[in-house]
Amino acid sequence: MPPLRKPNPLWTFGLVRSELGTTFRRWRTRALLAVLAAVPILIGIAVKSETGGGAGGGGHGGDAGPAFIAQVTNNGLFLVFTALAATLPFFLPMAIGVIAGDAIAGEANAGTLRYLLVAPAGRTRLLLAKYTTTMVFCLVATLVVALSALAAGALLFPLGDLTTISGTRISFADGLVRALLIALVVAASLVGVAALGLFVSTLTNSGIAAMATTVGLVITVQILDQIPQLHALQPYLFSHYWLSFADLMREPVYWHDLLRNLGLQALYAAAFGSAAWARFTTKDITA
Repeated sequence: MPPLRKPNPLWTFGLVRSELGTTFRRWRTRALLAVLAAVPILIGIAVKSETGGGAGGGGHGGDAGPAFIAQVTNNGLFLVFTALAATLPFFLPMAIGVIAGDAIAGEANAGTLRYLLVAPAGRTRLLLAKYTTTMVFCLVATLVVALSALAAGALLFPLGDLTTISGTRISFADGLVRALLIALVVAASLVGVAALGLFVSTLTNSGIAAMATTVGLVITVQILDQIPQLHALQPYLFSHYWLSFADLMREPVYWHDLLRNLGLQALYAAAFGSAAWARFTTKDITA
């Protein structure tokens, strides 16, 4: 009997590359990215038309979220922060929910899941490839929003040194660095949703059902996060610290809620990632 061959690590890289190519070639993915790119442009045009380029007031962080929109007319770079704050509660999680929810269920619905598992990668590596692809989409989607906002802000409003939430002045270059850090934090804030969507995707063979369930759960969690009577539960909801990225615009940076957010996302990713692995590795694949 010939010895069993171990899966080649290069196969894992090839599998991830194939999944990335398949995901980003889909018209659905391109449509989602187009919608995300359009949101900052629409916000910029709305602010420009309403204010006529007039000066805005100062903003501050807090439970109600960052008031960056008041500063957009003073500096177009604030459109990046405003667009990320506007898309994070719904648009970005919805897009992630669509991609993650369809990851396994979509393959099963299309009848291609069995053929993927014939390859020597196995179920664990396939699941990791799917999750890696979803995480890459998280980053790409966030950067699309940030870059679209930066371009629109540069075209519609002046650029230059900017005032932080704390009232101090920083250079435009420092502001760009902080904008990049904020985009990375926003992308990291979506890893819990990605793991949740992947787990839901392993529970059904219907891609549409998995996508709808994931988006529905994200909306439900955010509704629960707004009910005052549930204040004891809210710090454990994955959306509770999403807007803490505003603290990167303080001088000095306030790390408490930022680290809580990243730790909470890691916890959700570990919990739902493990649940997805346990379900997928024992699932009877019939399609």
